[in-house]
Amino acid sequence: MTGNPLIIQSDRSILLHTDSPRYGEARDRLTLFAELVKSPEYVHTYRITPLSLWNAASCGITHDRIEETLTSFSRYPVPPNILREIKDYMERYGRIKLRTGGRENELLLSCDDEALLIELMHQPGIQKYVISRLDARTLRVPAGVRGHLKQALVHHGFPVEDLAGYRPGKPLDIDLRDTLRSGSALRLRYYQEEAVAGFWSGGSAQGGSGVIVLPCGAGKTLVGMAAMTRIRQYTLILVTNITALRQWRNELLDKTTLSGDQIGEYSGERKDFKPVTITTYQILTYRRSREEDFLHMPLFNRQDWGLIIYDEVHLLPAPVFRFTAEIQSKRRLGLTATLVREDGRENDVFSLIGPKKYDVPWKILEDQGWIARAVCTEIRLELQADERMRYAVAPMREKYRIASTNPRKIDLLRIICRLHRGENILIIGQYLSQLDDIAQAVGAPLITGATPNADREILFANFRSGTDTVLVVSKVANFAIDLPEASVAVQVSGTFGSRQEEAQRLGRILRPKKSGGPARFYTLISKDTNDQEYSLNRQLFLTEQGYRYRILNADEFLSETRYDVLDESETREVTR
Repeated sequence: MTGNPLIIQSDRSILLHTDSPRYGEARDRLTLFAELVKSPEYVHTYRITPLSLWNAASCGITHDRIEETLTSFSRYPVPPNILREIKDYMERYGRIKLRTGGRENELLLSCDDEALLIELMHQPGIQKYVISRLDARTLRVPAGVRGHLKQALVHHGFPVEDLAGYRPGKPLDIDLRDTLRSGSALRLRYYQEEAVAGFWSGGSAQGGSGVIVLPCGAGKTLVGMAAMTRIRQYTLILVTNITALRQWRNELLDKTTLSGDQIGEYSGERKDFKPVTITTYQILTYRRSREEDFLHMPLFNRQDWGLIIYDEVHLLPAPVFRFTAEIQSKRRLGLTATLVREDGRENDVFSLIGPKKYDVPWKILEDQGWIARAVCTEIRLELQADERMRYAVAPMREKYRIASTNPRKIDLLRIICRLHRGENILIIGQYLSQLDDIAQAVGAPLITGATPNADREILFANFRSGTDTVLVVSKVANFAIDLPEASVAVQVSGTFGSRQEEAQRLGRILRPKKSGGPARFYTLISKDTNDQEYSLNRQLFLTEQGYRYRILNADEFLSETRYDVLDESETREVTR
């Protein structure tokens, strides 16, 4: 046991030693039921939580399998309380069920234990939703509070298995095409078929709501369209921005039998209602002032939807949760590359959209060739003397801006662009003034939130065609932008320690390359600053997925670089 990589502690934290020969296997097993907390070089920390166990249970993982993982990989005996707690939390999943069978506009909430039911019904957050007690183990509750009740019960530590079913939407004749417009055959990959089957669950009451977790570039949009062909009803699709909206429309026209007049766009530019309507989170959450109602939320009930698809569900705005709680009779599909939310509302995704129905680690798809192999490199640069003094006396928030906009990053960017001349390079950052300087320094176009949509589409098209091989982008490139030709991404600044942002940015370059070569992901960091500290947190998600960052100082990186592309004066600017 001394060579085993895990140390399991009684507070449900798990230490994973990276120098063990069994590290990779243990990491892959851990990610099925535990959350990564931190990942410095040699010892990674995971934590078992109720939600991580319930999501595991929803995917069919048993407590026996988890116990076997812990005992077979642990360096020391597993604390008995951990095994008992895992068993207890796993068994809570499914003990409480919601069903139809009561009076009109009512549901039945049942529990396998009378004492537990009485305990829960006397909780203030639950009691207000109870109409009456039907028998020793069943309560009558209003159908209209279905989502709110599920939220309350998860809050009290008891997830509901929702078997109340769905109200059918209007029928929609939709199928996937056999052949794309390009002439190539359309076939679902094995994991896409498994994801759809897990969501649909044979059309049973257990199916029809939940979250599919797949890497960027693995075809989540196609999974959503395949789910639409199983349900065959009017569908509302919620996306992150207008670019993603147009991409969904193009994909639907290319890969399904829908015609253009069956697909509507509900945006700031158009307000079309069609059997399939695509809108953005921004439109749904728009209101003139904090005191006024959301103008467009009635869209949820405007059509008789049979399915609502939440693209990038980890970004779902808080107001949309509230309305989702009130439409639990509609089927709901969440698509995401990560269940991590920066606001900590993973519980709401679980209770209102549904539990995780399918998940496959990024590294597995990479090893099988479905996404590109990624090489992640963090390069650390010193601040110049004057910038170091500014950083030393600046307030905390300003410190991050100073570190993020280190001028030496631009000097290193020039070298990276020359190293990868002829490849499609994305340069991604947060601060607009920095991005302006970078665009001028490397002679590349810039896309920000202020770039008109028509101009964005032209610039993205130029990048895809190879007319422009370098593109500088702000945070608009974090979400749902399809740039399959991109093979190099360089992030110069980010949203503090956002794990989800790291996942999205790497995802921009993960589509398989025609050359078969790897995707290269560079992060430029100011050494010994909070830029470096935040970078450690951003890397958590990718570490959990099996990626490792090579961390190099600037001079180490340059020493590995082909000298024939370097200019001595540029090298001196980066390293002096």
